[in-house]
Amino acid sequence: MKSNWWYRFFFMLFVLVLSGMTVAPTLLDMKEDSSFPLKSKINLGLDLQGGLYIVLGIDFNKVYEDEVKTQGLRIVNYLKDEGITAKLGNIDKTDITDPKVEILFDNVSDVSRSKEMIRENFNYYLRLTKETNNIVEYGVNNALKTELESTAVTKSIEVIRNRIDEFGVTEPEIVSQGSDRIVVQLPGVKDIDRAKELIGKTAKLEFKMVNEEIAEGEVLGWLDKAKAEGIIFNKGDRFSDYLTKLNTFLQNDIPKGYELVFEKKVNPNTNEVSLERALVVEVNNDLSGDDLQDARVSVNQQSNEPYVGIEFKSKAASKFEKLSGDNVGKRMAIILDGNVYSDPVFRERIAGGAASISLGAGGYEQLFKQASDLALVLRAGALPVELEFQEQRIVGPSLGADSIQKSKFAGFVGTALVFLFILIYYKVSGAIAIFTLALNILIVLGCLVGLEATLTLPGIAGIALTVGMAVDANIIIFERIKEEIAAGASARPAVEAGFGKAFWTILDANLTTAVAGIALLNFGTGPIRGFAVTLIIGIFATIYCSYFVGKLLFELYMEKVKGQKVQI
Repeated sequence: MKSNWWYRFFFMLFVLVLSGMTVAPTLLDMKEDSSFPLKSKINLGLDLQGGLYIVLGIDFNKVYEDEVKTQGLRIVNYLKDEGITAKLGNIDKTDITDPKVEILFDNVSDVSRSKEMIRENFNYYLRLTKETNNIVEYGVNNALKTELESTAVTKSIEVIRNRIDEFGVTEPEIVSQGSDRIVVQLPGVKDIDRAKELIGKTAKLEFKMVNEEIAEGEVLGWLDKAKAEGIIFNKGDRFSDYLTKLNTFLQNDIPKGYELVFEKKVNPNTNEVSLERALVVEVNNDLSGDDLQDARVSVNQQSNEPYVGIEFKSKAASKFEKLSGDNVGKRMAIILDGNVYSDPVFRERIAGGAASISLGAGGYEQLFKQASDLALVLRAGALPVELEFQEQRIVGPSLGADSIQKSKFAGFVGTALVFLFILIYYKVSGAIAIFTLALNILIVLGCLVGLEATLTLPGIAGIALTVGMAVDANIIIFERIKEEIAAGASARPAVEAGFGKAFWTILDANLTTAVAGIALLNFGTGPIRGFAVTLIIGIFATIYCSYFVGKLLFELYMEKVKGQKVQI
C-alpha cells in the first residue's frame, strides 16, 4: 500500500479510537468514580431525563413604576446639587401602564427654573404631565418605555441563567418567546418548587428609613378602611399587586413621600402567608440591591440561627455609613420584594459597609435553606421585571426513560434492517458500508459529548436521518461503480471512477441539507436546535465516512483481490 493510504488509515484509526473512548462512559453507563480517563457523558434533554418546562410572562407595569421613581429621585438629587430644595412625592398609579411621579418644591419660585433644567437634562426619560402650585408631575416617555421592554427581557434571561447556574442545573434552555415571554427548560430538576421560587423571585432589595411618627393605631385604621373597600390580601394573590392597590387607595392618607410595606410570615407547616406588621417607610432610598458587593450565609454564634451577611460596594459603603450616622436611634427597614425581613435600630454609625438580614421563625435546616436561597438570589442579581408563571409542565423521569427505551428499540430495529438489506444486496461492498455507517454514528455521538450538546428526541431523529443520508451516499457510490462495470471497465478503474463521479453529487446533497440545518440552528429554539445540531454534525460525518473512509476500505479490498473483481 502507498504511504498516503497509511496516513489516511491511521487518521481513521485515531478518529475511531477517540470517538469510541468519548462515547464509552455513556454506552457502558460508567460511574463518576471509575478509573476510565474520560468521564463526560451525553447530556439528555428535558424530554429524555425529565425536568421542568416553564413559560414566564413579563409584567412591564412594575418596570415603568420603578423607572419613574428612579428618574424622580435623580431629579431631586440633581436639583439639590443646583441649590434647589425638592423632594419626591407620591407615585400616581391610577393608570398602571403609565405611572407618574410628583416632585414637591419648598419654594414655588423654583418651579419655573427647575422645569427648564429638567427638560434640558431629562427630556429623553420623562415628560411633564401636570403642574399645580409647588408640585410638578412627570411620566415616562414612550421611547424609554420601548427601550425598557427590550432590555428587561434580555436582562431577565441573564439573571435567570445566573441563578440556574448556581442552582446546579446542567444544560438549561432559556429563550425569549415573543416580546413579553420567556421559556425555561430545566432537565433533571428534582426540587421543582424550589427551582420555581428561585426563578420567579424578583429579589428587589431596598433599605428604607421607617417613619416613627405615625402611630400603630392610625396605620390599623388605614388598613380597616381599605378592607372595607375589599382591598385585602387573599391566598394565591400576587403580593406586589396587593401593595400597589393598597398604596394607591391610601395615597391621600399616607404622608407624601411614604408608602406602606409589610412583614410577611410563612407557616412552615401549611405554607400559609400572613401579614404580621405594617410599616410606613420612605418611598425614595439611596441604597438598593444594586449596591451589594456580596451576600453570604452566616450563623449567629449566640442564637445558632442562620442569617444572610451582606457587604456593600466601596462607594455605597460610605453612603451606608452616613445613613447610619444621621439616623442613630431610628429604624431602617430591610425590604425584599415588598417584604420587610428586618427593621433594626441604628445604635451607632456603622463603618465598613457590612450589614445582615435576619430570617423568620423555623428550624435550623429550614432557616439555612432560606438563607442560602436568599443569598443566591441576591448574588445572581435582581430581576428587572415581575414574572408570572403562565404555563408549567413537569416531565417525569419515567416518560424520559420510556422515550429512551422506545428510541433504542426503534433505532436498533431500523438500523438492523438497513444493515441486513445492504449486506444481502451489496455483499462485501455492503459490509464496507456497514462499517462506515457504524463509524458515522460513533462520530456523531462523540461530537455531542465533546461539544457538551444536549440530546433530545428530535436529536435522535436527526441521528436516524443521518443514517438514512449515509446509506443514500453509499448507494450513489455503489451504483456509480456498477455503471462503470456495465460499461466494460475492470474492477479497480470502476471503483476509482465510481468514487470520483459520486463525490460532487454527495457533497451537493449534503451541503444543501446543511444550509437548512444552519438556518434551524440560528432561528430555531429548544428541540428544533437539538435536531439541527445532530443533523449538521451528521452531515459532515457522512461526507467523511461514506466517501473518504469508504474509499480507503475499497482500496484495501482492491489490494486483497488484486483488482480482479468486486462484489457489489
